[in-house]
Amino acid sequence: MINVHFVYLGAALGAVGSLVYVRDTLRGTTQPNRVTWLLWAFAPLLAFAVELHSGVGLRTLTTFVIGFMPLLVFIASFHNAAAVWKIRRVDYLCGAMSLAGTAAWLATRNGVVAIIAAIAADFLAGIPTMVKSWSNPETETVMSYIGAVLNSGILLLTIHHWTTEVAAFPLFIFIIASVQVVVVGFTLGPRLRRARAHHRGAVTPMTIDQTPTSRDMPAPGSN
Repeated sequence: MINVHFVYLGAALGAVGSLVYVRDTLRGTTQPNRVTWLLWAFAPLLAFAVELHSGVGLRTLTTFVIGFMPLLVFIASFHNAAAVWKIRRVDYLCGAMSLAGTAAWLATRNGVVAIIAAIAADFLAGIPTMVKSWSNPETETVMSYIGAVLNSGILLLTIHHWTTEVAAFPLFIFIIASVQVVVVGFTLGPRLRRARAHHRGAVTPMTIDQTPTSRDMPAPGSN
């Protein structure tokens, strides 16, 4: 395990990665899904409040950065109309389910329930962006997810006594961000589609017609 003060380094790396995403959003080269990024801000900030109340301590900084930086992305998306990914009905459905998950915390006021609700809400909110990352990875910025992996990963290395309140949310972020790094960074969706298209378009052996032609027939009078 490493010293808990490494959390500062993780938070800084996470912030840098997200700021790159904000920059690309302002430029219009990245197109965030507003439903995802708004709820990616809301759920972690809820988790941050729960962790703070539960006495998690310095490690709450990681969760705060994970929630605050998506809020900046959401705000930046209003600067450039071309930087907004079209929102579909399913996106709103995921958003509504995400908000329903947070209602569990409001109803119970239980710390563990709140963390689980925040994880469920964050996952549901991320579905539209994860689908988009698979189909159109060029509309995403991988640096943001690399920063999230480093941020949450460093926090996990500082934990000496693992509890749901301390470890559950950063572990979830580490897993989801790692998946996004692979999907976006290696453009898995387009690669798979190209491979399938190449397989379908591959030249297949042609059936040879064995019927004798005039060239194959012996000339009249020949032996």
